[in-house]
Amino acid sequence: MITVNLKPGQKRKRAGTNPFKGLLDNFRGLGSKVKDPLLMAAVGGWICVVAGLGFIYLNTVRQLYSLEPRLEQARSENRRFKTFLADKRRQEMIRDSLLAQITVIRNVDGDRYIWPHLLDEVTKALPAYTWRVDMGPGAAAPVNTAPPKTKADSAAVAAAAAAPVLTFQLNGRTIDIQAYTRFLRQLEASPWIENATPVSAQTVVEKDRPVTAFTIRATFSRADSAYIRTAPFSQSVR
Repeated sequence: MITVNLKPGQKRKRAGTNPFKGLLDNFRGLGSKVKDPLLMAAVGGWICVVAGLGFIYLNTVRQLYSLEPRLEQARSENRRFKTFLADKRRQEMIRDSLLAQITVIRNVDGDRYIWPHLLDEVTKALPAYTWRVDMGPGAAAPVNTAPPKTKADSAAVAAAAAAPVLTFQLNGRTIDIQAYTRFLRQLEASPWIENATPVSAQTVVEKDRPVTAFTIRATFSRADSAYIRTAPFSQSVR
């Protein structure tokens, strides 16, 4: 096609130099076509909503990617602590089983070695020229019926009432009255015996000899573990 410039004083502009000119013209034409401002406001609002949702989505995805390493670390710590708690529960079950077995053994053997302890302590406390005639359970010890003043006293009274108290009576002979008083002191000093109280002491004749016959009442007291010595029942011999 041949074009003729009818205005020689003006230069013809080259077509296609501004690529956005057609787009701007389209927007201007669209604005001239739409006469309702409410429709324009609604369209603008929807555009803002879509843009906001897109921004929120992108921000959420970015935060999700940043939190994934922390999630993996928390899962590994959870697995580690779960293993630790399972092992702890297993150890507690073993401990409870052992405590139950020890309690059963104590209940079975609790009163089995009381009299051997008493006989051993009485034998150790006997001074020279003093001997034991017989020994056995005595009358029950008097119970303190005074009302407790504090909670600690009431707890102590309840514990004393629950725990069985063994009172024994010892009959013996001695040639020396001073040996009798020394015997009382040594009995009271024993960690297994307390409340050693003289009941009676009188002179009698045995085998044509005057001796002092005495009766002592005392209470069994379980000693501290520091005074207890254990030994095996059997020992291998090579």
